[in-house]
Amino acid sequence: MFESGILILDWLGIIVFTVSGALVASRNQMDIIGFVLLGTVTGIGGGTIRDLLLDAHPVLWLEHPEYLGVCILVSVIVFFTAHFAASRYRIILWLDAIGLALFATAGAEKAIVMGEGALVSVTMGVITACFGGIIRDVIGKEDSIIFSHEIYVTAAVVAAFAYVGLDALGAARELSVVLALIAGFGLRAGALAFGWSLPRYKPRPPAA
Repeated sequence: MFESGILILDWLGIIVFTVSGALVASRNQMDIIGFVLLGTVTGIGGGTIRDLLLDAHPVLWLEHPEYLGVCILVSVIVFFTAHFAASRYRIILWLDAIGLALFATAGAEKAIVMGEGALVSVTMGVITACFGGIIRDVIGKEDSIIFSHEIYVTAAVVAAFAYVGLDALGAARELSVVLALIAGFGLRAGALAFGWSLPRYKPRPPAA
């Protein structure tokens, strides 16, 4: 049951992040192969790094190559439909917010299922959620979203921590997943809508 639940979250996250990666390709006016490359590495990049760090055998998309097929299919669809998006960047941000919450929750859950402790599980959630977007922004020559002024990585931490905490308290998996998704997406959505941010470091002159 846990395994099937993780797969559902991974499926949703992969599709959403693949679309966001392909839309970045459209902003850079790439060809269809560029769409597939950028969509695929965005869709499975974070999960791949998670599985390698957790020493999961095999890596998710090697066990389920249909994930690659879906990434390719979704990327091709976006290649032919991206021009319908009036504001691609805003769509990317909102899709990324959904994927962030999905992958943070899925990454934390998979680490717990593999027997990892709370701190490692939260970290795996953050890696799963953030690294696909980082790869997308590097390849697409975009300003990395992790450097945005609004809350971003913190939302992934909140989603992963919420799932791990609720699981430790013995909450039902379905409740833990729903509340973690609401917490992560809600925080990121608030940041996008209202500009929420944490206090930032400001340089100060050295003490005399």
